[in-house]
Amino acid sequence: MTGNNTYEVVVVGGGAAGLSAALVLGRARRRTLVVDAGEPRNAPAAHMQGYLSRDGMSPAEFLAAGREEIARYGVDLVRDRVVDADRDAGGFTARLAGGPAVRARQLVIATGLKDELPPLPGLAERFGRDVVHCPYCHGWEARDLPTGVLATSPLSVHQALMVTQWSKDVRLFLHEVGEPELTDGDLRRLAAARVTVVPGKVAELVVTEDRLTGVRLADGTVHAREVLYVAPRAVPHNDLLLKLGAEMRETPFGAFPVIDERGLTSVPGLWAAGNASGFAEQVVNAASRGHRAGAAINGELLMTDLDAAARV
Repeated sequence: MTGNNTYEVVVVGGGAAGLSAALVLGRARRRTLVVDAGEPRNAPAAHMQGYLSRDGMSPAEFLAAGREEIARYGVDLVRDRVVDADRDAGGFTARLAGGPAVRARQLVIATGLKDELPPLPGLAERFGRDVVHCPYCHGWEARDLPTGVLATSPLSVHQALMVTQWSKDVRLFLHEVGEPELTDGDLRRLAAARVTVVPGKVAELVVTEDRLTGVRLADGTVHAREVLYVAPRAVPHNDLLLKLGAEMRETPFGAFPVIDERGLTSVPGLWAAGNASGFAEQVVNAASRGHRAGAAINGELLMTDLDAAARV
């Protein structure tokens, strides 16, 4: 970051969405700053999948390439955290934890979310390896393996059914879900998919030589499994959006901002992209959202300046 702390756009968050927005803005010759706290959601994963031409690339390598690309176009990047922000007639003031405040005409929130895992011994240590959450991210790599799904809500039935596209040996461990909570429709579909329903609480994972080998129930029974799907609780990093007064919508996965098709929130000049705008944005979707927001912001700035010049 240079000595001039005034920017046309400040992007909060240096993941796929934030870097993509910054790339578009840099190429549009907009003075842009990315503030990156360095806490990407997919950090536990060794690879990312389903991104055309980047399938199998490590998340760290992907982000490093993105940082190099935005630097070519003069975009500033600082490793810091925006702890507060205000809006006035001239735009936004963002206050950094470790540096001076910065000004921006437009502000992009691409802070993502955090996956909060169920409190089960051994789960967090395996997450992103043989404990996973998304079959589109990990299903191919875990294909045909003995698979478990840890139920933390009735929605876990849907997860178990989806997983059967990649493995025909699937057991749904009810764990926090009582058998009466399963509907007749759930039971019919589970039976049709040949998913084995296992009642009772899961006590811990069984790990042998740094590999998941089983799931132990509270009664001591061990079910041999080599991969376990979980459904983390999404905790959106939405503090700045709330502070700036963005209209929010409640979802089963947390509160997310109401945005238009470009990513603009209810607050003029305030944009949201990536997992800051919704739970299901995978890397390729987040990059697309960032690209769209960056292009829209450039258009907004251009037309605002032309209208101001026309009034002179």
